[in-house]
Amino acid sequence: MKIATWNVNGLRSSVSAGFEGWLKETRNDIVCLQEAKTQEDLLSEVWFDGYRAYWNSAAKSGYSGVLTLVRSDLKVQSVERGIGDAALDAEGRVLSLGFDSFELINVYAPHSHRELKRLDAKLAFCRRFDEYVAEKRKTSKPLIIVGDLNVAHAERDVANWASNKKNAGFLPQEREWIDRLLAAGFVDGFRAFCADAGHYTWWSPIKGVKERNVGWRIDYVLVDASLRSRLQECYHSPEQSLSDHCPVTAIFAD
Repeated sequence: MKIATWNVNGLRSSVSAGFEGWLKETRNDIVCLQEAKTQEDLLSEVWFDGYRAYWNSAAKSGYSGVLTLVRSDLKVQSVERGIGDAALDAEGRVLSLGFDSFELINVYAPHSHRELKRLDAKLAFCRRFDEYVAEKRKTSKPLIIVGDLNVAHAERDVANWASNKKNAGFLPQEREWIDRLLAAGFVDGFRAFCADAGHYTWWSPIKGVKERNVGWRIDYVLVDASLRSRLQECYHSPEQSLSDHCPVTAIFAD
């Protein structure tokens, strides 16, 4: 089972730039996309050959939105949109799909913004998401959480961490969210295989920033500890340039 997650920062522009070529080349079983910025009814009939698309679009046009592409012959047993909070769910940030042996949660967490004007909304989302996960773990299959969490967890996850201590995405209360998820029984898939600094998933679009690898690791695959033995690989693909983020891919044994 090969699962990828990617914030495409606008699905239309990514498709125009070659997303479908990447989709065919990588032959992922499941692809979770964030920040689609488009609506389901406009595109799902003409794109993604060989996949079924499951959407949770934002109420506001051209904003946020997640979708999960599932290989056509792979059975989806359940679909759930949102986390049970009307205000947060209007932004189209969470989509959960149930499969035979696990449930996959596709997440695009809010950004706190430079002036921290959405910090309260971000922290409210984090708290409600924690509750949502805790509720699910009582009854569901093992969970895999993937997506753009808009948080760099540790100093090694930010190129210039010292100067970002008070900035959105690296605030202590944001980083504590990742701490809580790990303490709740999840494994950071990438860190299960690589402990080194210098590995990022987002770079500013300012010229030269990515070339100097001045980035942030804010995109994750978090795996229920009970599935850790099945996780064979988890890696970034920074060579991809269709977005300011790069894909993160996890491979699980059957």
